[in-house]
Amino acid sequence: MNIGQAAKESGITAKMIRYYESIALLKASARSEAGYRTYNDGDLHALRFIKRARTLGFALEQIRDLLSLWQNDGRASADVKRIALAHVAELDERIAELTAMRCTLSELAGDCQGNDQPDCPILHNLSSMNDRTTPVRR
Repeated sequence: MNIGQAAKESGITAKMIRYYESIALLKASARSEAGYRTYNDGDLHALRFIKRARTLGFALEQIRDLLSLWQNDGRASADVKRIALAHVAELDERIAELTAMRCTLSELAGDCQGNDQPDCPILHNLSSMNDRTTPVRR
């Protein structure tokens, strides 16, 4: 199949497929006599693997490691688990950061009168010189 068909079947754009090839995340595609990229079922399976891993938020280097393990019949599942748990820890950290941002914004919005007066604690906090994620009290 050509790159357009592979893109449609995998849910990954042709541009991203070319990018994944350029960074060697995906092996270089075979070429037709006319020089067009061609993909087989194995390539499509790898593209779907990459798509699913991206959907789960894995970074490209993590996906590279997971692909390598997936393609290695002698792999240790402990290696795969280590990568997954490291990603879970990263997600937990991001969730904590997002939760703190949400709490701060919610509190600031609650402190805002939301009327036609110019005083706004949200803008005051954004313009403050500190870098805290908690609201600045006045």
